[in-house]
Amino acid sequence: MPKTYIIAEAGVNHNGSILLAKKMIDCAADVGADVVKFQNFKTEHCISKFAPKAEYQKETTGKTESQFEMVKKLELNKASHRELFEYCQQKKITYLSTPGDLESIDFLVELGLEVFKIPSGEVTNWPYLMKVGGLQKKIILSSGMSDLGEIEDAIEVLMSAGTLLEQITVLHCNTEYPTPLEDVNLRAMQTIAAAFPGIQIGYSDHSQSMVVPVAAVAMGATVIEKHFTLDQSMEGPDHLASLNPDELKAMVQGIRNIEIALGSAIKRPSQSELKNKPIARKSIVAMKKINQGEILTVFNLGVKRPGTGISPMQWNIVIGQKAIRDFQEDEMIELY
Repeated sequence: MPKTYIIAEAGVNHNGSILLAKKMIDCAADVGADVVKFQNFKTEHCISKFAPKAEYQKETTGKTESQFEMVKKLELNKASHRELFEYCQQKKITYLSTPGDLESIDFLVELGLEVFKIPSGEVTNWPYLMKVGGLQKKIILSSGMSDLGEIEDAIEVLMSAGTLLEQITVLHCNTEYPTPLEDVNLRAMQTIAAAFPGIQIGYSDHSQSMVVPVAAVAMGATVIEKHFTLDQSMEGPDHLASLNPDELKAMVQGIRNIEIALGSAIKRPSQSELKNKPIARKSIVAMKKINQGEILTVFNLGVKRPGTGISPMQWNIVIGQKAIRDFQEDEMIELY
């Protein structure tokens, strides 16, 4: 099966520090993620000074500052993102960033990105969708806070702008940080796949679980996105809902293992188990001494290991036959 595209979401967990951002790139590369993803934006272009914080943001960063003030501290300029892009190339891991505004989309085009990630908050942003759709690149669309109708509308806008359906991957997502397990609703991912035949599906996880993304892969996710941090105790809105480096590594290993375990859809004995077939299966045997010419019956036959003789599936054929020779107790029956 195709390799799952694992996005290690650094987001704004660099706390506005390019040195910390580079350490996060090191971590993502070391654990085997395919991508490390950031967020590039100009706060003035995407957040009103009157925008309130989400409840989880108030809990993790305090209630006195505005959302604008909180996000402004986490903003990296274009030069910093270009430096991170080049550093990712050195570390042989793909740089990805979610643009927060139209100008940021243009910047990512300049960097040469071939994949564009649309966050859940932009699902209903028509100008944004038209601009990204017009690029005719691969698109990963997060669907947190959306119903099927809103996802359909977003897909139609992207396609009307020039993007092909097969270029779009929709990620099931819940945007509560952290997401309670009872709100994960992984089955909704399969509902998205059924609603839009031909589209790729994936999962963006904000729960505190390493297991949920692995389960998503088992259910058909081709892309997994997961927030991580170098220290969950750091100040900032997303650290608490992020995996630490050891947890991120365990998640990546879990996904790679489940990819191997999913294997083939063909049901047949594997090469590793064929050697056990004669040991574990059974044959028709004599349950007591049988003399040559004696009729084989349910009273003198039985079924025992190993499975190197006549299969018990031939039971009705063997019953009523004459013994071709003497058989000792436990000896496998022969008909010819």
